[in-house]
Amino acid sequence: MLLCLLLVLCCSNCLESYQKALRADASYKPAAECLAIVLTDLGTSLKLAGNTQEGIQKYYEALKIDPHYAPAYYNLGVVYSEMMQYDTALTCYEKAALERPMYAEAYCNMGVIYKNRGDLESAIACYERCLAVSPNFEIAKNNMAIALTDLGTKVKLEGDIHQGVEYYKKALYYNWHYADAMYNLGVAYGEMLKFDMAIVFYELAFHFNPHCAEACNNLGVIYKDRDNLDKAVECYQLALSIKSNFSQSLNNLGVVYTVQGKMDAAASMIEKAILANPTYAEAYNNLGVLYRDAGNITNAITAYEQCLKIDPDSRNAGQNRLLAMNYINGGHDDKLFEAHRDWGRRFMRLYPQYTSWDNSKDPERPIVIGYVSPDYFTHSVSYFIEAPLVYHDYTKYKVVVYSAVVKADAKTGRFREKVIKKGGLWRDIYGIDEKKVASMIREDKVDILVELTGHTANNKLGTMACRPAPVQVTWIGYPNTTGLPTIDYRITDSLADPPDTKQKHVEELIRLPKCFLCYTPSPEAGPVCPTPALSNGFITFGSFNNLAKITPKVLQVWARILCAVPNSRLVVKCKPFCCDSVRQKFLTTLEQLGLESLRVDLLPLILLNHDHMQAYSLMDISLDTFPYAGTTTTCESLFMGVPCVTMEGSVHAHNVGVSLLSNVGLGHLIAKNEDEYVQLAIDLASDVTVLSNLRMRLRDLMANSPLCDGQNFTAGLEAIYRKMWHRYCKGDVPSLQSLEMLQQQAVSEELHVENPEPTSITVSKDSSPELVKANGFNQVPSPILNPTCEENGNQSNQTINSGTVG
Repeated sequence: MLLCLLLVLCCSNCLESYQKALRADASYKPAAECLAIVLTDLGTSLKLAGNTQEGIQKYYEALKIDPHYAPAYYNLGVVYSEMMQYDTALTCYEKAALERPMYAEAYCNMGVIYKNRGDLESAIACYERCLAVSPNFEIAKNNMAIALTDLGTKVKLEGDIHQGVEYYKKALYYNWHYADAMYNLGVAYGEMLKFDMAIVFYELAFHFNPHCAEACNNLGVIYKDRDNLDKAVECYQLALSIKSNFSQSLNNLGVVYTVQGKMDAAASMIEKAILANPTYAEAYNNLGVLYRDAGNITNAITAYEQCLKIDPDSRNAGQNRLLAMNYINGGHDDKLFEAHRDWGRRFMRLYPQYTSWDNSKDPERPIVIGYVSPDYFTHSVSYFIEAPLVYHDYTKYKVVVYSAVVKADAKTGRFREKVIKKGGLWRDIYGIDEKKVASMIREDKVDILVELTGHTANNKLGTMACRPAPVQVTWIGYPNTTGLPTIDYRITDSLADPPDTKQKHVEELIRLPKCFLCYTPSPEAGPVCPTPALSNGFITFGSFNNLAKITPKVLQVWARILCAVPNSRLVVKCKPFCCDSVRQKFLTTLEQLGLESLRVDLLPLILLNHDHMQAYSLMDISLDTFPYAGTTTTCESLFMGVPCVTMEGSVHAHNVGVSLLSNVGLGHLIAKNEDEYVQLAIDLASDVTVLSNLRMRLRDLMANSPLCDGQNFTAGLEAIYRKMWHRYCKGDVPSLQSLEMLQQQAVSEELHVENPEPTSITVSKDSSPELVKANGFNQVPSPILNPTCEENGNQSNQTINSGTVG
């Protein structure tokens, strides 16, 4: 302040001298120029001393003396910028640049105003003019890098990710150590599935900005997706060492622990994420997955519903909730159907529907069948889709596979090779927007589109909602209706869904002549081992179903069986049993039901498929679950010679075992109720010789049954496809009827709405997308768990896509 006062005093003395000179000779130009300089300096000194208005007055006095004095205009621009009068500031900077075309600072400050207004193109143009006259102006180079990075994110969000990458790279030309451009390149390359490049730029971003927790977090997501869980944990922990309450990393660490079966550690992390961010919807979704994996379905559904309260459009929580409800739905009411139906109607509104197709309505021509799934790898669904891919008559049924596989394996390659060799098409669609996939399907002129996933992980129901094919079908991957009105048919059989079933579906049920599934055994299964009771001297019951299916009611029934068969044991295998608390809770529940924990063996997940299959050698008799029966586990059990006891019910999920066992010739192991289920298991355990003989012939019995007859199964499948196509050619399309009914219902509801008081109609404008934050990360939803339907499925983790930094 003292220095400012001294400058004012000094300037005042100079001011008097130049004013005297001008009074003596008004045309003396050097005196006028010097006076303008002094007045401008005086204005700056007054501004710095806190007298802004007096300073502005001096700038204007300087311009009155010398209208061409550029620094006075420039300093006015600075003052008006500080006062947030940006239009006036721009005018002043422009006049400064007009009077002095080499005025780099004026161009730079104009760029700052345009950038802060979101006019990035104009900002960049100003910085270019600045650097043209002053190529080494570091502030302008830094600002250019910031503006280019923002522009990169802007065009990326508009859909041109490649142009976005070019802008990020250009930003690094101006500032080669700009961490935020590196970070955003990491995000972009991740979205482009170029994960090696993403890793490089995330690591560079962290190197140049050691406080960038987001880069560490996103590195963790990539390593998790690559199954390098230890490295993922290391990255998340590093992010949390930088930002201890970083909710995304807390959540993601919980995701990894869930995948590893470390339920207590997972719960702790996810609960901390919620504590750090109580409105973090997807953390509640992940908590639901955690509860589901631990077998607590009631708490899982509560967590999903909490997520939906925060984010009603959460696709993951909405679909996970529907899947979870299957585990406890006995078919006694229509609540589960209504939940699916309501979800489908809401979801359908998010996608535009095609209403016409160019596909020729020739009923007997070769038809194009499209199969869309993320599960063309060593996954439960793959064991049931292999037969059609192999045995289709490709001259009459051209196959197009739309593969959304996240991580391909040897099985993926084998499937691809078989399809292409037979003349089919294989399209990799992982990472492609569902609406674009719908366009691809239309371009391929698919006649019948079959989705194989339902409400399980990485599904493409968004594509099905667009209705890209004239006939749409759901099959294999989900034991219930999808709820989508745009799907015409659901493939089943008369045992899984009897003709008199009371279970409701949005789709029309179409039944295969025998079993609705065809199982292709794993070549890694290994031989059938002798029934262990021969050497053990006691019977071992078992189940390898996931814990969510083993409900309290199931445990009650199993405990009755074990208590009735002296010295018998129970072996159960599933991932969460590597967690002590889950094991203890399971054992305590059985002890309360009268079964000593010493008679129970709990096994964690077995990673190698061969070892998993050979683990069936530990059990003599397999016990099915209800009301959600096993599918893959039942087939595996039978193939390894282990007979399975199941029970019929009133819903499809309950009756899958009925269909499987009936088609293998084991109808005598199907119970009608709990008491009969218990008695069947006791009777089967009573004669070890009979049990041993059955074990040794069960694989051949299964191999020669309709369940493993791929050729005849596929012929039956083709027959119902042809039936669907004939109906379409005649104008009989179930989904069109459903959509028409929906429209009529909507009109009817509008007509019958009573308005006791006049209501005003408000026309809302679409909200514009939120601009990226300047100088800060703009977070969007973090990684989430999507549980698959079957027990050996994987869980997916979605990358955080942070916005640019300014």
